[in-house]
Amino acid sequence: MAAAIYSLYIINKSGGLIYYKDYGSAGRMDTNDSLRVASLWHSMHAISQQLSPVSGCLGIELLQADTFDLHCYQSLTGTKFFVVCEPGTQHMESLLKYIYELYTDYVLKNPFYEMEMPIRCELFDINLTQAVQKDRVAFLGR
Repeated sequence: MAAAIYSLYIINKSGGLIYYKDYGSAGRMDTNDSLRVASLWHSMHAISQQLSPVSGCLGIELLQADTFDLHCYQSLTGTKFFVVCEPGTQHMESLLKYIYELYTDYVLKNPFYEMEMPIRCELFDINLTQAVQKDRVAFLGR
């Protein structure tokens, strides 16, 4: 069975949702729900950094629940990338880092993109779709 990636979120350093992609999860969310999830995750991530007993904590990287896992990668600029996937899905950290590379290559280098604004970039979408499909294919081979 292939690893199911339910959805991908990209949040700017202020906590605003700048990109959301649903990959066919059973419980489709409307725009308001996806904005609430992004805002809630941004807040939980920030609070976890402050409450951590370990100095230098970068926030929550993995949230495991009975029905899903949420993996998060935060860039040095504070942009957060998180993916909601099937429980126990492996190698999401490397996928998130690759998605960050796509973001830097196709979004940040786009002269028409304004920082902190919603992402509307066709090349990013195409390469992101290919990356997620390759990850599913690679998981089938394991």
